[in-house]
Amino acid sequence: MQNMLTIISNALCRITGKNVGAQTVSELLIDLSEYVSLTSPAAPALAQTQRQPPKPPPVSTRASVAQLVSPQADPLDAPGARVVVSRSFADFTPQATFDIKKCDLHRLEEGPPLKAELTREQGLQYYRTMQTVRRMELKADQLYKQKIIRGFCHLYDGQEACAAGIEAAINPTDHLITAYRAHGYTYTRGVPVKEILAELTGRKGGVAKGKGGSMHMYAPHFYGGNGIVGAQVPLGAGIALACQYQGNNQVCVTLYGDGAANQGQLFETFNMAALWKLPCIFICENNKYGMGTSVERASASTDYYKRGDFIPGIRVDGMDVLCVREATQFAADHCRSGKGPIIMELQTYRYHGHSMSDPGVSYRTRDEIQEVRSKSDPISMLKERMLSNNMASPEEFKEIDVEIRKEVEDAAQFATSDPEPPLEELCNHIFYNNPPLEVRGTNPWSKLKSIS
Repeated sequence: MQNMLTIISNALCRITGKNVGAQTVSELLIDLSEYVSLTSPAAPALAQTQRQPPKPPPVSTRASVAQLVSPQADPLDAPGARVVVSRSFADFTPQATFDIKKCDLHRLEEGPPLKAELTREQGLQYYRTMQTVRRMELKADQLYKQKIIRGFCHLYDGQEACAAGIEAAINPTDHLITAYRAHGYTYTRGVPVKEILAELTGRKGGVAKGKGGSMHMYAPHFYGGNGIVGAQVPLGAGIALACQYQGNNQVCVTLYGDGAANQGQLFETFNMAALWKLPCIFICENNKYGMGTSVERASASTDYYKRGDFIPGIRVDGMDVLCVREATQFAADHCRSGKGPIIMELQTYRYHGHSMSDPGVSYRTRDEIQEVRSKSDPISMLKERMLSNNMASPEEFKEIDVEIRKEVEDAAQFATSDPEPPLEELCNHIFYNNPPLEVRGTNPWSKLKSIS
């Protein structure tokens, strides 16, 4: 900034022949205003009526994204033009280190670090991811209440830090499988918002061609939401077994909720995964309620990170994207080093009810939900961290919000106008290798063939 002031001041010296030595933005604006009054065609009238120099912008003024990225015209090239002084990217803190909450440990001598580094680019990326998931889920809520989305629909708003933090710590080639609250992970695994919403509305352009719906969306290395409570956990162990067999140094992130944590198949899976040292990260997204039942009423022990007994575990603040990222990185390193599986419990919270048929306020109070929103919201927490450390401006966040709203609105328009899949596609994509679909004794179906 000081170098720029010196360059402009020297240029004014050469042009006006006057000694100009501005040391601050305010002084520079005064010098420029005097130069403009001398060179502008309308200068005589202005000089008589406006003797006072323009007021400098307040120190706290932040430039919009458009001002930051667009080149500013040289004021010396256009006499009489208004001078705009904006902040450049150099004015922002490029990287900062934050204290994060200590994780509770089980069968581990050391855990994730207590500090997390965040670059400006990472912060804006995490914000965009979480805000997109939030807006997408709110739009799904609206479409469901309009009866455009029908059937089951489990929303993820409030838990965005889990998905964003996990994805920030693993590779795109790593694998992920989750339960029915899957919209957020479908997005972080690379599926566009419009394909997710179109799947919810049962349209041909949906990620599963409109035939999967809310709980059944898939992408490369993403094995979907699964509608059977806890059934995805043994499937995730199987994926981890494949990773181990192929020796590709990949891990499988297997997610389940606190409501599924008491399922017997989980403990059977834990046993096999520990015996075979599978590279599997078992993650319990503990959002405090299994359907309408609080964890205290459903579980004799709510220390879900200890449920593996012989498997190491960590309990993490699931509302802090940095805490989730660091813990997941720790867990992934644990698995890749050949130490076998690890269990993570992410303490999080859902703002909606269990599903759209659950208002979510019969077993918990509105005050409880509002308190979490005001004190622990993952998006607000990240935004405040960045603003308080001068890593971004309020205008940047507003610009991102506007872009996301437009993206979601355009996606909703597509999801409500795209046609439904035709009947002749009913049996497509059932088999991988395209055998004819022939079911004995069902003549109408024998005419249909599966196309992969």
